[in-house]
Amino acid sequence: MAGTGVFAEVLDGEVYKYYADGEWRASASGKTVAIVNPTTRQTQYRVQACTQEEVNKVMEAAKVAQKAWARTPLWKRAELLHKAAAILKEHKTPIAECLVKEIAKPAKDAVSEVVRSGDLVSYTAEEGVRILGEGKLLVSDSFPGNERNKYCLSSKVPLGVVLAIPPFNYPVNLAVSKIGPALIAGNALVLKPPTQGAVAALHMVHCFHLAGFPKGLIGCVTGKGSEIGDFLTMHPGVNCISFTGGDTGIAISKKAGMVPLQMELGGKDACIVLEDADLDLVAANIVKGGFSYSGQRCTAVKVVLIMEAVADAVVEKVNAKLGKLTVGTPEDNSDITPVVTESSANFIEGLVIDAKEKGATFCQEYRREGNLIWPLLLDHVRPDMRIAWEEPFGPVLPVIRINSVEEGIHHCNASNFGLQGCVFTRDINKAIMISDAMESGTVQINSAPARGPDHFPFQGLKDSGIGSQGITNSINMMTKVKSTVINLPSPSYTMG
Repeated sequence: MAGTGVFAEVLDGEVYKYYADGEWRASASGKTVAIVNPTTRQTQYRVQACTQEEVNKVMEAAKVAQKAWARTPLWKRAELLHKAAAILKEHKTPIAECLVKEIAKPAKDAVSEVVRSGDLVSYTAEEGVRILGEGKLLVSDSFPGNERNKYCLSSKVPLGVVLAIPPFNYPVNLAVSKIGPALIAGNALVLKPPTQGAVAALHMVHCFHLAGFPKGLIGCVTGKGSEIGDFLTMHPGVNCISFTGGDTGIAISKKAGMVPLQMELGGKDACIVLEDADLDLVAANIVKGGFSYSGQRCTAVKVVLIMEAVADAVVEKVNAKLGKLTVGTPEDNSDITPVVTESSANFIEGLVIDAKEKGATFCQEYRREGNLIWPLLLDHVRPDMRIAWEEPFGPVLPVIRINSVEEGIHHCNASNFGLQGCVFTRDINKAIMISDAMESGTVQINSAPARGPDHFPFQGLKDSGIGSQGITNSINMMTKVKSTVINLPSPSYTMG
């Protein structure tokens, strides 16, 4: 169980500790932050409310530890990451329990997240050895006007201290997607987990602790964003920020200065359906893409743009599948579970009320109990409705009927988001043309949007983010190129 066995030292009475300089500590503030169970709407856990001074000490320890870690052989870094991955997967059950209680993730999906995270860490270790084990040699006479009297050796070196801020919906997986690349590249890592998901993240950090990483190299601070959020993101000790979340990321980007940024800030992923599409495949992917984990995914299908000629048929098929989804608690592995907070449920309800007032067709009766919202398909949605543009992050999906491909592309590109999208058609030529025209970081052809596999590039355009993720891209982003130029007294030509 959570907070017991090997995880007992993470817990101090009824409050989980924070992690600094290789130790689990209670904050000197004497304050805690409550984590509310989305299902019961009662306090489930409490974590430390760290002070700014404690953040300073974590940063100082990370800075010192990073210098030694950068000198640690690459094979040794990889060895420790493999060990952490094995420990993480070994203890998947208590970590998954936290995910069920903190973010109402269905039990089977919670276990999958932890296992996937272990696999991600191992893959990162392997990929890091390959990427960072290579350098590059350039010779000067490849550029016009130069003799071969200079040799440039370039390699990748760490940035320093990486600040990682994952979101509530994947607090373990999206944390290790930042931690693994940072560590294999020779950086130190400071983690600020989301409030909802913090305890699962603390358990995950303990797996790295048990693997034997050097003291101070990894820090994990919990607390209120209002007290330590800006302090962390503007801290002079931070050399890189990797953030996944919402509008907060835009504020961070404006304050971060010259610090390299990797950000994914949400999406309004459009699903364009053409007349020639396999409608059964379309319906299955709309339900999977729009309603898995109650729609609380950045890559969830957020708007369906469907050709009028097949709209009735697809809506009918989707409604039939929605009727079979189970609604209830995460412990029962229900398909639809409570959304993460009451404020989230209220926001979703506001979008639903707006759509109703403006004449959308409700394919199901709107139903809500506490944080639990039943799956709802809204047909005949128009561009003047909020749901057409805003990201609900819940189990409510709008359908906009279109009369041309151009109309669908226009709606997709008019959004301020551009994370992912998808196109359903049997004509690969049309699919490629539409994909090229969509202003989205990734376009899936004949499948719902998805972040994985975790080594695929993952990036957003416009307000959906800065930079690209995916294991290789993250390693490259968390390093900088270092060049050493050898100047010869006279030109040198091999076998010349």
